[in-house]
Amino acid sequence: MPSYTPMIQQYLHIKAQYPDAFLFFRLGDFYELFFDDAIKAAQELEITLTSRDAGGDERVPMCGVPYHSAQGYIEQLIEKGYKVAICEQVEDPKAAKGVVRREVVQLITPGTLMEGKGLSDKENCYLAALTPFADGTYGLAYADLSTGEVRLTLLSSWEETANELHAIRARELVVSSDSDDGWVRELKERFAATVSYEDEAAWRDEWDRVAGHVGQEKLRSTLARLLHYLVRTQKRRLDHLQPAELYQVDQYMKMDRHSKQHLELVETVRLKGRKGSLLWLLDETVTAMGGRLLKQWLDRPLVNREEIERRLDFVETLKAAYFERQELRSGLRSVYDIERLAGRISYGNANARDLVQLKKSLLEVPALRRTVGALPLSEAGRLAERLDPCEELVELLERSIQEQPPLSVKEGNIIKDGYDQRLDRYRDASRNGKAWIAELEAKEREATGIKSLKVGYNRVFGYYIEVTKPNLPLVPEGRYERKQTLANAERFITPELKEKEALILEAEEKSIELEYELFVAIREQAKQYIPRLQTLAKAIAELDVLQSFAAVSDERRYVRPQFSTERVLAIQGGRHPVVEKVLGTQTYVPNDCYMDREREMLLITGPNMAGKSTYMRQVALTAIMAQIGCFVPAERAVLPIFDQVFTRIGAADDLAAGQSTFMVEMLEARHAIVHATQNSLILFDEIGRGTSTYDGMALAQAIIEYIHDRIGAKTLFSTHYHELTALEETLPRLVNVHARAVEENGKVVFLHQIAAGAADKSYGIHVAELAGLPSSLIERARCLLAEWEQSTPKREAAESSVRSPQADEEDAPAKTGGQAGGRPPSRAAGERKERERETVVEQLTMFPDLAPAPVETSLSQKEKKVLAALKDLHLLEMTPLEALNKLYELQKLLK
Repeated sequence: MPSYTPMIQQYLHIKAQYPDAFLFFRLGDFYELFFDDAIKAAQELEITLTSRDAGGDERVPMCGVPYHSAQGYIEQLIEKGYKVAICEQVEDPKAAKGVVRREVVQLITPGTLMEGKGLSDKENCYLAALTPFADGTYGLAYADLSTGEVRLTLLSSWEETANELHAIRARELVVSSDSDDGWVRELKERFAATVSYEDEAAWRDEWDRVAGHVGQEKLRSTLARLLHYLVRTQKRRLDHLQPAELYQVDQYMKMDRHSKQHLELVETVRLKGRKGSLLWLLDETVTAMGGRLLKQWLDRPLVNREEIERRLDFVETLKAAYFERQELRSGLRSVYDIERLAGRISYGNANARDLVQLKKSLLEVPALRRTVGALPLSEAGRLAERLDPCEELVELLERSIQEQPPLSVKEGNIIKDGYDQRLDRYRDASRNGKAWIAELEAKEREATGIKSLKVGYNRVFGYYIEVTKPNLPLVPEGRYERKQTLANAERFITPELKEKEALILEAEEKSIELEYELFVAIREQAKQYIPRLQTLAKAIAELDVLQSFAAVSDERRYVRPQFSTERVLAIQGGRHPVVEKVLGTQTYVPNDCYMDREREMLLITGPNMAGKSTYMRQVALTAIMAQIGCFVPAERAVLPIFDQVFTRIGAADDLAAGQSTFMVEMLEARHAIVHATQNSLILFDEIGRGTSTYDGMALAQAIIEYIHDRIGAKTLFSTHYHELTALEETLPRLVNVHARAVEENGKVVFLHQIAAGAADKSYGIHVAELAGLPSSLIERARCLLAEWEQSTPKREAAESSVRSPQADEEDAPAKTGGQAGGRPPSRAAGERKERERETVVEQLTMFPDLAPAPVETSLSQKEKKVLAALKDLHLLEMTPLEALNKLYELQKLLK
């Protein structure tokens, strides 16, 4: 280092303190980067790499970005997961002895963004601290620095912690430096987050405002780690941090990341985009604050019925009050992001335009408050009280800040006339001086006769009189002093002009300096209102989400769900909300779903593309929408409150983790089976298809039996293993339903209806034909299918060890020693099913039309005619030949 110049030595000394960050080193109007930082930044930012003499034997690599446009370059690096240390001059160069003193004034990281394109309006930017403890628990604290939100929880296992990390999508994770390398690698790869280190975890009294109510030492130390990191990187007071919200994951419906992905709650599976997700459908919010809160609610549906009903009451009131809802939406459209504006004010980087936006937002609050307060709902009155208009702050901003100030706070024209007497005096001197300049120009033109004479100004020479060369002979001698020669003109000054120039420039300079001082003082006064502004922001966000629910529910004909304490799930005319929006209400086919204590499991069969997965998803989405406090896509709906939702739908592998599609399927199934309770909802789609037929069927049946006998959760299980439909006779709480399809002229028609009973065919070849596979291939498949169907008796004998046989009281003991699929067969299966259907009809007092449809509803007109003919036959009165002929006729009719 001694061989380098003093400036480069200073750079290296500061860089050593921030080895994992790009050091933006301020030199004049540029931020410069040197050595490896320069090489890497030039590649990442696609800027020119140069070099400079640094006093050593070789020139050192260098690149730089202009100070005024640095924000865009910083955002590019942050978006790629890097950190940027901003190093500024902290003393006046005129007063410096030797190298100007420089210090890092802020470390910008992916989790500490306060502004710029890297912040999405309707998404939080979380920084999280994670602490593993010896007893297997994990402390998790996370904050959004841009809004001041802080949350804190203690988690019982790594699996639970991983689910929570996936839910919050933290951009940066803070851990201790002695953390296991393998664990740190998993954090980076699994959660796509930047990992940073902080070892200090001691509590400071100054943080009692944030978490004085937190008594558990594990949580305090975890939060202290987060706050130490924030203080160390941001190097300023963080007065806008809100009191930490302490929560437990059991307060909300639990959904692991796979379930959220399969249900496409916030993004689609294929394109990873917002469009096509449930969030996309429900988001009719008009403020950034409401958009962020909606996502939070969707990530964490409630399990507290009282809180759910409170939201539903509000939605119902707003849904009925169309004109009031439109007034609210109109007012909310003029409200800016108060939460983030408060953060910028506290942070000290709010400009004058931010304060104008804040004022305009606050001016909308009184009207919002009146509209909400007039709603016929007690909860509306309580919400109206939280809509604080902050009149004193509005008055301050109204009389102080210009309506259209510049972006920069150091260029003047920010403060209104009349706010400060000194500023008014400076402005008067400046304005009068400029008027004098204009008068001077007119007077000199008349005195000299030079019509093109003009008085101009630039920063180098100040004010001057410019005369073009053809008019130089007209310049009066002795009164003009030559200042500058140009190609086509000469510039002059006069003693009078020099005197006035000094007065004008002094007034302008002092005016700008004073305006900045006044603006900073106003911003400091606004800081006092931050707690009130944050309370207001939360109230506006809640109001925005509730009106969004009301708007969607009104537009799409959703109904208010009711909640059952008797484990009844009764949905009449249920729809998949997103599919319905894409297809249109005229195209979408609604379906019913009924489950109770006697019908805990639905075994769903039917062909691909017939709507089995959509049906399963719509049941889950209906439950989730109900528990976030939104109306649901159905004609009527009664639901239990689910503690957890598990979904295993679709095929996906995890090659990076060395897991095949089937392994992923089994892991997700294990997660549901291990964690589900009687109050959970399980959706299993095609479990077991990733292995051989017998393996898959055996696993599927074992899983069904385990859930039925040991867990008792509400379960929708779709399968192509038609042999499993026999389980209806041996599992008392399992019922067969199927997705209807009919075959017409050799073509399959999907009806997208769910009916009672089991499907008879899978129509796989028909689906392949629809997909456009070669006709020769399709014909070959049909031939093979016909050959295999002819050998069905042999296959059935081979499969008898896997599937449960039909309940047959005479044959079962002889075949299985009294066991059917590992359990005693029912003694009166047909009678039990008939009694069950009668009970269902009796229980549906609320929905008399929700009784399960009889099997006949799934038959075509031809099939119904054949059945009717069979019923009318008197076989005992017919000869064998007559019976055979009649059977031939009926078969011919079916064909």
